Amino acid sequence: MTHAEIEITAELVRDLLRDQHPDLADRPVKLGARGWDNQLWRLGDDLAVRLPWATESADALLRKEHTWLPVLAPRLPLPVPVPQRLGEPSARFPRPWIVTTWVPGTPADRAPVTRGAQAATTLAAFLTALHRPAPGHAPAGRGRGGPLAGHSEGFARQLASATELGLVPDPGAVRAVWEDAAAAPAWTGPALWLHGDLHPANVLTADGTIRGVIDFGDLFAGDPACDLAAVWNLLPDGAADHFHAAYRPVPDAATLRRARGWAVARALACLLIADADVHGRPGGKPTWGPPAHAALRRLTADRLFPR
Repeated sequence: MTHAEIEITAELVRDLLRDQHPDLADRPVKLGARGWDNQLWRLGDDLAVRLPWATESADALLRKEHTWLPVLAPRLPLPVPVPQRLGEPSARFPRPWIVTTWVPGTPADRAPVTRGAQAATTLAAFLTALHRPAPGHAPAGRGRGGPLAGHSEGFARQLASATELGLVPDPGAVRAVWEDAAAAPAWTGPALWLHGDLHPANVLTADGTIRGVIDFGDLFAGDPACDLAAVWNLLPDGAADHFHAAYRPVPDAATLRRARGWAVARALACLLIADADVHGRPGGKPTWGPPAHAALRRLTADRLFPR
């Protein structure tokens, strides 16, 4: 079931609530956002309803959030969308859905971080709190959190596509960042809890700094370098030192090298997603382009990669 096969409306959301969570059905309902996997509908002032609409994998991701995020949220220093109710598939809507707390703010792809030092310290505190050893039955990353070398073929395809579209001014420099990262020693520590998808559209801002983190569908356990990529993808110029001074434990050189690899891969992916013609999505995600270009510039400006 994809967005082409079902229309999600405020009336449908109310009907679903009336059927399964009638105590919430009289709250005002209005569209909040249409994301990559889910639609988000405001439910009064403090709740939201998330319904999968575009990808088949979204069903499992919502159930994963419903299981794990209430366990992790109490220790996190930023607001996150904590699941409150689970909606099961029905004749009205044949997919699971959830009711979560509403996190105020504007996605950073539309309202970028401008107070770099404060945002860096905030992000470091959040990731320090999140990056704790996960239990053995924690979910695994969908190809993320492991060695980068196994992703080199996919990276090469993305770089070729972005270069052909004229999106990458210096593909050689981009390739050098990736090759250095892929050659770095692998993570040998415990599998840590990771957000897994910390690009600007999943981080909320207000007054120039970070105010919340959303979309934990990719939550998994693995190498923290995957999340540390946000230093380049999210923070403005000059903020990296503030982040590394506040994040604990201080990342070693190999972890920073791997983080640069995840960062350059994510920036390329966001550049391609920003181009609607490439992925065939109506309207694409044009706001993902500027932060991705800025990330590539930061990543390639310093040819002396950390060792």
